[in-house]
Amino acid sequence: MEQQVLSLRPFIGAKDYSVSRSFYRALGFTETVLSPVMSVFALRGLSFYLQDAYVRDWVDNTMLFLEVEDVERYWVGLTALDLPARYPGARVTAIRQEPWGKEGFVHDPSGILWHIGEFNQP
Repeated sequence: MEQQVLSLRPFIGAKDYSVSRSFYRALGFTETVLSPVMSVFALRGLSFYLQDAYVRDWVDNTMLFLEVEDVERYWVGLTALDLPARYPGARVTAIRQEPWGKEGFVHDPSGILWHIGEFNQP
């Protein structure tokens, strides 16, 4: 196939759709409402769909990796948002060093697990 790929947009669910929408806007994503039960959230050319749908096994097993240029700098802004205090169920786990780079973890209010990290430079 010689088609140019334009994007890859995962679909994620939400236990409480309005809370999750607010959570992702707080993280800096721009929301475009597509219907009463679905929005697309975008940030610097990256995007995902958030649905007003909750299947526990699906949500509990959903993970996304967000690569950032400098995870330490990103974490300063992230922790300043105090997401766990603002969104019940949200969790932020400190950055850890791995053989391939560094990453920290964020659980959204529904339990979606975000790996946020940077890869070692060659």
